[in-house]
Amino acid sequence: MNHAIDCRALLVLAAMLLGAVTANAAQSAQESADNAELTARVKAALIADETTKARQIDIETYRGIIQLSGYVGTNEESMRAERLVASVRGVLEVRNALKIRQGLADKATSEAVDDATLTTRVKAALVADESTKAHEIKVETDVGVVQLSGFVSDDAESARARHVALAVDGVRQVRNDLQIAPAR
Repeated sequence: MNHAIDCRALLVLAAMLLGAVTANAAQSAQESADNAELTARVKAALIADETTKARQIDIETYRGIIQLSGYVGTNEESMRAERLVASVRGVLEVRNALKIRQGLADKATSEAVDDATLTTRVKAALVADESTKAHEIKVETDVGVVQLSGFVSDDAESARARHVALAVDGVRQVRNDLQIAPAR
């Protein structure tokens, strides 16, 4: 008789665990959809504004927190983008990691190609490293200076991503603007 009770108890426990896993998966799917929708609204607001250069601004979204990264030409552009994003419905916080790049429009084609190649090599190194979640890390490069942005799990993952990027041949410096994702 005790064996039958133990089996029923295990079945009930298994059903509860399965329900919790299913609920978490549904929550994660809904959270991903919410993040994607908010990212789209933010990008649309940046595109609609004549003074911001939306294609130069990367957006990462995590539970209403928006991180802006990439390069803009002036501090005014950076501040304008931050204010604009803060005004979008659903944005709870803006973390501005935009960098100022002087002469943005004057960048030589050969420099742009070198930076694109370096960005690709850094992304590949992050993918090859099992301890970094490369799909959550944005990489931008400007004349050998690599900017890492996005949301990671903890300080150790942030430090590891920086270390991996620095080890790539041709990287002169790494600006680590990775943010720790808020606790669930």
